[in-house]
Amino acid sequence: MATNVRELRPKVSDSEKITINLGYVDLGQIDLMVQDGFYANRTDFIRTAIRNQLDRHSDVVRQSVARKTLDLGLRHYSRADLEAVQAAGERLQINVLGLITIAQDVTPELVRATIASVTVLGALHASPEVRAALSDRMR
Repeated sequence: MATNVRELRPKVSDSEKITINLGYVDLGQIDLMVQDGFYANRTDFIRTAIRNQLDRHSDVVRQSVARKTLDLGLRHYSRADLEAVQAAGERLQINVLGLITIAQDVTPELVRATIASVTVLGALHASPEVRAALSDRMR
């Protein structure tokens, strides 16, 4: 019965996994805060600390986003989007703070013909072939 169920769109995670190295004393203090019930787990503590730092520096981030003319958030490029750019004889300079996704049916040739440069502060989700095609255009 379940064999005829197909996923129409792959699910895109709303987060990116990172790895950090912490000193033993810092890690022990985090574990103490978790043990005492201030945080649910280490991840909760680290996520909260990062959000607090981003809130503390939000004015600087806003000014930098404006100065660098970055799109903020999620930016998706479909095959139709890039074909329209190509038909108009244009090339994109993509600047995003957040997540860029390029559809799975986009070819490396189409990417090379339509994207002049990519600056992403966050993550780029694309096929390995498209990522390779953009490697010399990433900043």
